[in-house]
Amino acid sequence: MPNLLEETPGLIAFVKAVETGSFSSAAKILRTSPSAVSRSVGRLESLVKSRLFLRSTRALTLTAEGQSLFERVVPLLRQLDTSDDISAGDERLAGRIKFSMPSEMARFFLTPIFRDFASSFPEVNLEVGLADRQVDLIREDYDVVFRVGGGGQGEMRIRKLADVSMVIVASPDFVARHDKPSSIRQLSALPFARYCVHGKPSPVVLDSGEGFVPRGKVDCDTGQALRAAALQGLGAAVFMRCAVNEELAEGSLIDISTDFRLPPQPFSMIHAFGSMMPNRLRRFCDFVAKQTMAIPSL
Repeated sequence: MPNLLEETPGLIAFVKAVETGSFSSAAKILRTSPSAVSRSVGRLESLVKSRLFLRSTRALTLTAEGQSLFERVVPLLRQLDTSDDISAGDERLAGRIKFSMPSEMARFFLTPIFRDFASSFPEVNLEVGLADRQVDLIREDYDVVFRVGGGGQGEMRIRKLADVSMVIVASPDFVARHDKPSSIRQLSALPFARYCVHGKPSPVVLDSGEGFVPRGKVDCDTGQALRAAALQGLGAAVFMRCAVNEELAEGSLIDISTDFRLPPQPFSMIHAFGSMMPNRLRRFCDFVAKQTMAIPSL
C-alpha cells in the first residue's frame, strides 16, 4: 500500500463522494468544484493503482477496491477528528456524536440523553437517527450504532450491553379467534404481523433451534407498525418484552409464547474507531450502558 498521507485531500474527497453519492455533492461540502473533487480522486486512483469508482452520468458506484479502501480509511479519518476532545479536556466535551438506535429502544433512552447527557455537555452536538433496519455505519457516517441482534460489518468493535428477552404477543380478540398455541405446529399455523428486512420476513426461531417463516398478510419494517397491527388483531407478532411490557400489564396484548422459549437477542453498540474512540463518544456510550441497566423487563 502506498503512503496515503501524501494524498490526504484525495482521501477526504473520495470519502465525501462515497457518502454523498456524487462529486458535485461532495464539492458543496468541501467548498470546491466538482472538477477539483474529480481530479483529487483521480490522483488517489493513480496512487493506489486501482479504479475506485465506476462512473456514469447518473451515479457513482464503488468498485471492490473502492469499497475496501473506504472501509479502511473512514475509521482513520474519524480518529483524526478528535481535536475537540484533546483541547477540551475530560470534563468539557465537545464535538459531534451521530448515533442510531431502534425506535423501540429509543423510547427508553432519548429522555435521559436529552435531559441529562446533553445538559451536562452543552458543546456536544447530537445527531439522532431512529431506524429499525440495520444502518450502514460507515456509508451513513454514524459514530456509533445501537442494535438488537445482528452484528457488525468489517472490522467493527462490538460491545454487548445486555441480553434482550423476546416474546410472541397477540391481542385478546386474536387469541379468542385462534386459541393459544401449545405446539410449534399450532404456532406456525397462526397468521403473523411480520417484521420484514429488505422485503423478506424474519423467521421465528425458538431456543430449541426449531423455527419457521411466519405467514401473514401484514408486513412491517418498524416496531411501531408491528405493534399497531398486533393491537388490532391482524396477527401475532414477535417483540422485545421490554417494548410491550405496558401492553402486557394492561391486557391489550397477551403473551402467547408461555409454552415456548425464544432465545434472547444481544443489545450492542458498534463503532469503527478501534481502540482510539474519542472521549466524548466513550462517555456517551458509558452513559447509554448505564441507562440500559434501568430498562424494566429487559
